[in-house]
Amino acid sequence: MKHLFVGAFLLYVVSIFSQPPINYYQPAYNKSGTQLRTALQGIIDNHTIVSYDGLYDVYETSDNTADNKVWDMYSYCSWTHHNKTCGNYTKVCDCYNREHSVPQSWFNKKSPMVSDAFHVYPTDGKVNNQRGNYPFGECTGGTTFSNGKGRAGSSTFSGYSGTVFEPVDEYKGDFARTYFYMATRYAGACENWGNSVFGSVNLGLTNYAVNLFMKWHRQDPVSPKEVTRNNAIYAHQDNRNPFIDYPELAEYIWGTKKSLSWNPIFLDEDPNFQYFVYPNPVSDILYVHVDTTKNVQYVLYSVDKKVLASGVFDSNWSIDVRVLQSGMYVLQIYVEGVSYSYKVLVNSN
Repeated sequence: MKHLFVGAFLLYVVSIFSQPPINYYQPAYNKSGTQLRTALQGIIDNHTIVSYDGLYDVYETSDNTADNKVWDMYSYCSWTHHNKTCGNYTKVCDCYNREHSVPQSWFNKKSPMVSDAFHVYPTDGKVNNQRGNYPFGECTGGTTFSNGKGRAGSSTFSGYSGTVFEPVDEYKGDFARTYFYMATRYAGACENWGNSVFGSVNLGLTNYAVNLFMKWHRQDPVSPKEVTRNNAIYAHQDNRNPFIDYPELAEYIWGTKKSLSWNPIFLDEDPNFQYFVYPNPVSDILYVHVDTTKNVQYVLYSVDKKVLASGVFDSNWSIDVRVLQSGMYVLQIYVEGVSYSYKVLVNSN
């Protein structure tokens, strides 16, 4: 019972004290392309460095399951925090260690990359060894260990023909957004990491990486697990993964909106309509302004797509969010049959 209480208390502390300032991303507003990536780097660089050994402490809140076990994206094993850390292993579930999703050999084990919690995950030692320093990718067949997740095999994704490690579908978006973070946080350095993933072609990523990770990013949207992890690491490192807070940022840097300026205040770039959602983050009342005389419907979703509120806006143009827990939500607005989605960060009191 003691460990359950401690775990619940730590999560409570994280939820209360790990939300970003209201204007955290403001320096990136109205930027596009290279300027947007550079602005985001300025926001998230120079973070507080966690020691390599200290990562196991971070995992208590960043990678913690509902029953206070280690959340392992590489295996079906059940780990108790700080127990069975590798160490020697011969099979899956012998021990867990720290997996550099961007292999540390790519950046010569240099700091701060080597202990940046945003890309170093707790994982089974045996599967971690199988992944090695292979790039992420997609393969047909390949090898999956008993009790393991993911597989290693020959790439079937255009742009790379070597051996790759393919994670399970559930976490492909997680790893894509991890790489977007790394290409942004370490802009100016990652372009020189010698591999098939990072480079100077597409703002830190190769054509292969952009195509692969944008596919995964779109197919596997942000989950509550990622939101919790983002908040927990922020409490330790004092920086965030922007692509979890605002997933659409990837489209503005590497995707379909590269020619557009990013501003989370506006729902749409259509000059005939203006949509304002404020404040964001919000702690009590969310206000929406839509420049139209038509009825405007709304639906508020959790990130796992549960409907939390819906209706037609009245003259107050507001939604009470005081009953919601801290976290990321999706507001969908319907105007004359056209829908617009917007990410809302709630900071509950």
